[in-house]
Amino acid sequence: MTAGGRASASTSSDSYQAGFAQRWSNLHHPRVRALAWLLDAPDLLDPAAPHWQGRIATLGPVTAGDADWLAALDLDPAPLDAALGERHYSRLGLYAEKLLAFYFASRQTLVAHGLQVRASRNDTVGEFDFLLRDGAALVHLEFATKFYLLDAATAGADFNGLIGPNLADTLGAKMRKIFDKQLALAQHPAAQPLLPQAVDRAQALVKGWLFYPHDQSPGVTPGISREHCQGFWMPLAQVVDLPGEQFCIMPRLQWLAPLKVPTGAGMDREALQAELDCQMAQVSAPVMVAVLRQEGEWLLEQRRGFIVPDDWRDRAAQNRRDGKLP
Repeated sequence: MTAGGRASASTSSDSYQAGFAQRWSNLHHPRVRALAWLLDAPDLLDPAAPHWQGRIATLGPVTAGDADWLAALDLDPAPLDAALGERHYSRLGLYAEKLLAFYFASRQTLVAHGLQVRASRNDTVGEFDFLLRDGAALVHLEFATKFYLLDAATAGADFNGLIGPNLADTLGAKMRKIFDKQLALAQHPAAQPLLPQAVDRAQALVKGWLFYPHDQSPGVTPGISREHCQGFWMPLAQVVDLPGEQFCIMPRLQWLAPLKVPTGAGMDREALQAELDCQMAQVSAPVMVAVLRQEGEWLLEQRRGFIVPDDWRDRAAQNRRDGKLP
């Protein structure tokens, strides 16, 4: 783990799925593929950008040892399944944290995961996502896996033009919370007795996907990694214009890695339209869709995007007027 740039084999952002398919063609188990994505994916934020003042971490390149370890896990995922337990994960962020904790534990760098800090029994100050060993140093790592849709011509210097699909937060608001509160946790008096030694550095590790209007070319935003994973978004009324022949609605816990499903699991455009109409009639919320291509006995994700309710952008504007979004 370093604060420098990532020297990986990742391809350009517009063909990340193709590169992932080539590098990890031997992986089939969804949990193992999700873990591979966490290790393989470009950072969402550029660790070298002056904007972040050295407070963005990166895992660095995937090693040959990591690749062998993932291949062995795919053949026998029992250790990973045991670590995750039988619980149903409703929160994608917690699921990603547990996957990464399993990786850190396997590398014997994990000191603590999810360590709560309380000023009193009923007063929780915060929680350390990860405390890690890096040589003799103790590192506090805040981890986030985020999905944001661009609702402007550019993200803007404050990153508030990148909005969560549920219209509850922005990338700018998330990073301000991480920097102003979460990364300062080790300085709180209530945290001191819990730490084996002083924290040498506190950084944020941010993975995820950014989604751009389907008719707009993504621009370059200072502070965002040029190689970040990206997709599209479009209103429901325009799904008829979505290129592709086979599609799949992506379950939330499979939003991390590019989707890989058996042949026959996809749907045609008519079935996709019908399912989207049905889902949005019940809950007017964005739906993640994968555009698939066939390769042997598998359907592989070619592109991904959010299909949003037709009034999604108007609702985002209203939330800003109401002060629910910055």
